[in-house]
Amino acid sequence: MAKDKFQDNRAGNTVVISSKNKGKLAEFQYIFSKWNMKVITRDEAGVSADFDVEEDGETFEENSLKKAEAIMEICQLPTMADDSGLKIQALNGAPGVFSARFSGEEGNDIKNIEKVLDLMKDVPKEARGAYFETVITLLFPSGEKLVAKGKCQGRINEEPLGDKGFGYDPIFIPDGYEETFAQLGKEIKNQISHRAMALKELERLLKER
Repeated sequence: MAKDKFQDNRAGNTVVISSKNKGKLAEFQYIFSKWNMKVITRDEAGVSADFDVEEDGETFEENSLKKAEAIMEICQLPTMADDSGLKIQALNGAPGVFSARFSGEEGNDIKNIEKVLDLMKDVPKEARGAYFETVITLLFPSGEKLVAKGKCQGRINEEPLGDKGFGYDPIFIPDGYEETFAQLGKEIKNQISHRAMALKELERLLKER
């Protein structure tokens, strides 16, 4: 079982998540719970609250690796970091790696959504295709590295709907559904999201270790 693969670290099956995003953290904790893995925050691992990693990579993979390396160097525990974002067809792949700070460095979800909708105000429904992409990097103190990727295809709605999500969830409608991620809620989102797909790939990689 995948959970047995974590017995080579000093805290048993403990994994540190580098993200400070509460919505993202809740998703990881929810999904990892089925593997009987203990997920702790970077704060619980002893990482200073004011410690930040500059996400200056050109790809999601570069950013996730950089974050995982920085946090693991401090806590010396298996560390998982992800970098993800929204890529929109009509915006030539934007906001991409700049998703969290599309409207400015403060990373305001409402302003980010407003900017996307403003840029797409004249884009017809058939040209509003988009997808979420994520790359998860899991590093071990031994030097081992696992990299998993996931995508979720969908489209951008004309207005934000729902209050159960975070980030761009209120304007993203996944393929096969007529409601946004923020309307569908975590039960469905955690089955079909880009992070869910990446975590399924990570589970496969863990079983093959």
